[in-house]
Amino acid sequence: MTDRAIPVLPSRSFDATIAFYGRLGFEAVHDDGWLILRRGTVQLEFYDAPDADPATSDAMCVLRVADVDALVADIRAAGVPEATVGCPRLHPVRREASGLRIGYLVDLDGTQLNLVEDAG
Repeated sequence: MTDRAIPVLPSRSFDATIAFYGRLGFEAVHDDGWLILRRGTVQLEFYDAPDADPATSDAMCVLRVADVDALVADIRAAGVPEATVGCPRLHPVRREASGLRIGYLVDLDGTQLNLVEDAG
């Protein structure tokens, strides 16, 4: 097995999290007091946080993907709106000062996922 780090994110409801991320192409591979979702080689893990407040969440992680446009297309197809407030929401991909192409997804629990195209 290759060493790796995996984000652990809050979920107010595992059922809602599975439904939301399922529309984005993630599959639940474990749901027994701890939720693990996968989409290809991307894995997200969630802990039960029924009292989490999406409006004050500071949870975030980075998803480095080969094709950020394909991921964003799936997010749009799932009905996530482009917006600057509210949960969930999508901020479109832009080339940042770093030279990287980055978009942002805020999920239904207020977690910000930085969608980074990994050029290499």
